[in-house]
Amino acid sequence: MKMRHSILKYLINLDILLAAISLIVLVSITFSGVIMRYFLNKPFVWLEEVQIWCFIWLVFLGAGAAFRSGSHVAIDVVVDLMPPFMRKTIEILGYFVVMYVLYFFIIHGSNLVKQLHNTGRLTNILRVPYPIIYGALPVGCILMMINHTLMTGMKLFKIEVNKEGREEECI
Repeated sequence: MKMRHSILKYLINLDILLAAISLIVLVSITFSGVIMRYFLNKPFVWLEEVQIWCFIWLVFLGAGAAFRSGSHVAIDVVVDLMPPFMRKTIEILGYFVVMYVLYFFIIHGSNLVKQLHNTGRLTNILRVPYPIIYGALPVGCILMMINHTLMTGMKLFKIEVNKEGREEECI
């Protein structure tokens, strides 16, 4: 049971790891690109392609982690003034709206990836297939749906996770 919980914990945090790797690669190649261009006068011709790729994956993987950590933008001043029943109702309605929008993006993002795959589109310099790059859209939206469901469920049922990673129900 403990090993299964540990594996689940690592799987849930996989988006953060991949987003962090993407950020490290993005910063490293950008810094190296500046050195190569301005000091050694030998710019990397492939730099912009890899930067775009890293940025796309960073945004879509980081968004799922933002849902989990509650770091997304929320303006809830008016909702906080409402009675608990109304707050819970608005939370549930908001959940379904977010799920619908993410489902819409998954469907149309998957169609885009299929279309890019069927046409065999490759990047100009490195010849990387575009479906690999734009596959971040449906993958990121699926992760956002999972994280938003977990966080909304925990909020609605007043479940908190303590420092040891164990769930506790609040009264």
